[in-house]
Parts: sequence; structure tokens; C-alpha cells
Amino acid sequence: QLQLVESGGGSVQPGGSLRLSCAVSGSISLEYYAIAWFRQAPGKEREGVSCISGSGGATHYASSVKGRFTISRDNAKNTVYLQMNNVQPEDTATYFCAAGRVATPYTLNYSGMDNWGKGTLVIVSS
Repeated sequence: QLQLVESGGGSVQPGGSLRLSCAVSGSISLEYYAIAWFRQAPGKEREGVSCISGSGGATHYASSVKGRFTISRDNAKNTVYLQMNNVQPEDTATYFCAAGRVATPYTLNYSGMDNWGKGTLVIVSS
């Protein structure tokens, strides 16, 4: 079982930037865990934002954030990051990171996430 703790949320003006971090503990090696960021806005369903493979060599982005958000990971530090640039009011949500074991270090997978953090709130407002 992994423990995930998100940080870096806060309030930011439209067009600004934030970097979210997800610290992962409880596993010797994270190479066989895909990690994804999800978000849930008030009154809306949770959606997958971005996913990164265990090796970090493969990434995926939702169309709503592609070109603005960048996911990365540092397995030596057991941390995954979500760099959010040019944020917009519609990015306001609680952001969660989640991890799930996968077959290879190159697999991307939003489903099968069985380890979740408690979330960090991002508010984009002028």
C-alpha cells in the first residue's frame, strides 16, 4: 500500500502558474506504478488530468490541459509534479494524485488506481 500526499495548491490569478507535488511513500521502487493527477470541481465528476508511466517516459494529458500542464516525476525523490501554466478559472478544483500498479514501466493507465491522496485545492480567480 502506498501513501500519497499532495501539496502546492492555493489561489492564483488567471494566467498564472502553480506547481503541485505528490510525495509517494511505502514502496521500494515506483517504476511499476503509473501515477495520475485527477481533479474534481464542485458539482462535477472527477476527471483525469494527466498520467505518467513508471519510467516517466510516457505521458498523457486531457485535452483541456494539453499545452498548459506538464507532468513529471523524480523516482529518486518518490515525487510526481504537475506544473500548471496559464491557469484559467475552469481549472479550479481539488486535485488528487493516485497511483496504480502496472505491467511495465512504460504503461499509462488512469484506471486501476488504488492508492489516493487526500487532495489539494486550487482556486483560479481574479
